Amino acid sequence: MNNAIEPQGAAPGAASARHSSYRTYLIGLVAALMLTSASFWSASSPLIYGPSLPILLAVLAIAQMGIHLVFFFHISSAPDQTNNFLALAFGIFVVGLTIFGTMIIIANLNHAMTPSMDKLMEMQR
Repeated sequence: MNNAIEPQGAAPGAASARHSSYRTYLIGLVAALMLTSASFWSASSPLIYGPSLPILLAVLAIAQMGIHLVFFFHISSAPDQTNNFLALAFGIFVVGLTIFGTMIIIANLNHAMTPSMDKLMEMQR
């Protein structure tokens, strides 16, 4: 048990929190730069199969978000990070729900309001 005196106004356990060193920031920076350069290289390279390029870029973007979360935001699965992890999961859920819900609504409106090609041809006559 840690008997360190916590500063006034600090959250419980804040005094025992370990500050990250420059080494972790440097590792995160190098990894982020490598993923960024890989994204630019793959987008401009003729060696990558064209239809698979969006999937590759999405994978690299998700990997880069993971690098940022771990090395810069210090989000982990440690017991003292439970609130941060739950807040991140809830934020991802809300953003995903908003984006996919909007896409479903727009697709439904597009389907309901777009006349078929036959009707468009009749309108032009």
